[in-house]
Amino acid sequence: MRFEKWQALGNDYLIVEERDLPFELTPTRIQIICAPHTGVGSDGILLLSDASEPGFVARLRIFNPDGSEAELSGNGAREAILYLRRNGWTDQDTFSIQTAAGDITPRITGERTCTVDMGRASVRSKDFPSGGEDGTGTITSAGREFEFQHVSVGNPQCAIEVGDELESLEVRRYGPELEHSDLFPNRTNVSFWRRDGENEITARIFERGVGETMSSGTGASGAAVAAVLRGASSPVTVHLDGGDLEVEVGEDLQVNLTGWAIPVYAGTLSDELLEELREAQ
Repeated sequence: MRFEKWQALGNDYLIVEERDLPFELTPTRIQIICAPHTGVGSDGILLLSDASEPGFVARLRIFNPDGSEAELSGNGAREAILYLRRNGWTDQDTFSIQTAAGDITPRITGERTCTVDMGRASVRSKDFPSGGEDGTGTITSAGREFEFQHVSVGNPQCAIEVGDELESLEVRRYGPELEHSDLFPNRTNVSFWRRDGENEITARIFERGVGETMSSGTGASGAAVAAVLRGASSPVTVHLDGGDLEVEVGEDLQVNLTGWAIPVYAGTLSDELLEELREAQ
């Protein structure tokens, strides 16, 4: 099985073309492949296949390392987009791909960079069914209460402003209970963020099905939308452990995400690992 490993701000994915798969990608098989010591090690798998409708370059499915499927990943989408261009799926600078969150249209701006139209964010969604019109609420984790802003950017985001406490905050302590809160029937991603200036914030991300990550494109987008709703100017520069992303938030909450992604290496799985995967369910 052939694959490429890519990373964007430290958020790493394996990219696999469906035509190269010798078996179905089940949750157990995904966990085995993504395992850091006994597998390839990654934050997930990006599966590319032919589009199901004309007018699209490809269909993208995104899997977390725990085997669950994500609707969208901003970093993963950029990796897949630049992979498609580099590997001859298209020669266009602007094109459309299908995702579980809907159609997305990127614009390639350089060999390593692109801007992704993430669609229109919403503060009300099925992923926070008890939420009010403004999507705000309070939530408790590890005995501590937080105020949060729910944002849907193709997947659910719980954005929590924490101020100067950000660096010392025990994200891994609070993240799991927040992710699995009864408020969010489909679980949620969590971004803890601090406002640094008129159009600048710093964020730490606890990603659904992954844990704390060096970066997250949708997490950065959710935090940026929350910041704009609280008076920040767009575009917002989001500082993450893995680097910076730029998030443009329109008056209608239309989101455009700009950043880089690069390949790390290409490889094939060994016969021994393939045999283990075939035996797995």
